Amino acid sequence: MLSILKKPADLRRDVLASLVVFLVALPLCVGVAVASGVPAELGLITGIVGGVVVGFLPGSSLQVSGPAAGLTVLVFEAVQEFGLGVLGAIVLVAGLVQLALGALRFGRFFRAITVAVVQGMLAGIGLVLIFGQLYTMADVKQPRSGIDKIAGLPRLATEIATSSEALTAFAIGAATIAVLVLWKKLPAKAQVVPAPLAGVALATAATAVAGWSAPRVEVQGLLSAIQPPGMSDFAALGSLAGLGTILAFALIASAESLFSAAAVDRLHNGPRTDYDKELMAQGVGNTVCGILGALPLTAVIVRSAANVQAGAKTKLSRILHGVWLVLFAALLPAAIGIIPLAALAGVLVHAGCKLIPFKDFLPLWREHRGEAVVLAVTAIAIITTNMFEGVLLGIVLAVIKCAWETSHIHLDTHETTGGRLIVTITGSATFLRLPRMLETLEALPHDRPVELDLSELRHLDHACRITLENWAQQRGTTVGMLAKV
Repeated sequence: MLSILKKPADLRRDVLASLVVFLVALPLCVGVAVASGVPAELGLITGIVGGVVVGFLPGSSLQVSGPAAGLTVLVFEAVQEFGLGVLGAIVLVAGLVQLALGALRFGRFFRAITVAVVQGMLAGIGLVLIFGQLYTMADVKQPRSGIDKIAGLPRLATEIATSSEALTAFAIGAATIAVLVLWKKLPAKAQVVPAPLAGVALATAATAVAGWSAPRVEVQGLLSAIQPPGMSDFAALGSLAGLGTILAFALIASAESLFSAAAVDRLHNGPRTDYDKELMAQGVGNTVCGILGALPLTAVIVRSAANVQAGAKTKLSRILHGVWLVLFAALLPAAIGIIPLAALAGVLVHAGCKLIPFKDFLPLWREHRGEAVVLAVTAIAIITTNMFEGVLLGIVLAVIKCAWETSHIHLDTHETTGGRLIVTITGSATFLRLPRMLETLEALPHDRPVELDLSELRHLDHACRITLENWAQQRGTTVGMLAKV
């Protein structure tokens, strides 16, 4: 940190980069909080912790942490089930779990999760986020489950068409999305202002000038929003649902942070990420957020990419972005209260669309159909069940797919001059290939001596060994086992 003070050019780049990240983070912090069903200030608190606490810690020097759209659905479900007071306890314990995982050097294992599961997780989150925030855009109460949100879309369309208030709010959100989509087509000088900030600012200004009546963000004040969890809140976590939610928070936040770190490392030529230290840094951040009763944090690829692209050289940029959030919350808290909720919902609908890998799915289907199936099943499971069960199903399906693809066996039968049949089995014999193996063996003539040669097998699991032994016993003394596995 001190070395950058000796390099004025790097110091200038980091200060400018911190301002860019601050402008990107501000609407996202507020929007994620509102979409999660908590006060807007809690999103700012998490963003501040991600900057001034996690920013100082080792791990990845350029990626930026804060409240993430990827956890919005899970946080909303937790608040609905347990209440806002218990959220801090959940986040705190999840942070401690992350600290333990980092201390036990589990960080590198998160890199082993198949990309299809991660893309499916993000796609599922994106779809639930889109369907949920469409209701917020129209100022209509959204259903709790993903299926109900989809089933309720015709009713939502009718509400928008028949209610002037719903139509006005929806138009504000749609206009915000249009700004976000078109912003990248403007000249580079205009794009100095981040698209989310421009969209929210323009929607807020248009609403004020036109005098439209639209719901706005409720402001309580930063200090009054801090509600540390009490002992009764921790007691509520003893149920299976509470423990499952903690595990889901810890694992999903860790996976998203470490996958973000891998992506950020590809964007710059600086020091590489230490995954175990980064996992512990995220754990410290979530522990602090839990103590303050705020939202969980993760490393966020949108802010991290903005940081790198803005020319950041050291961790100073992400620390300063947290400082700017503190100053904004302290000096201009009323500015949050004039933002239309529909504009923030539009930002999150756009963010949800970016989580869905539209461009990657068809090439993936053509080249790796099994991976595409894992991606789609994970996304659909998240919509129809919940985040934790959907990701768990995706991981199980990926493991089964891997086991199926690696358990290839080949049975070759040839006859010796004495009329004896020798069946040579090569490859990996697992229970997944038992049907094929038994079909071949049972089709052999019963009046000929048979000998099984297993010397070329790379792997023979217990189920296959028992099955072959039973089959050999049924054939009688005419079977010889040449086992060298």
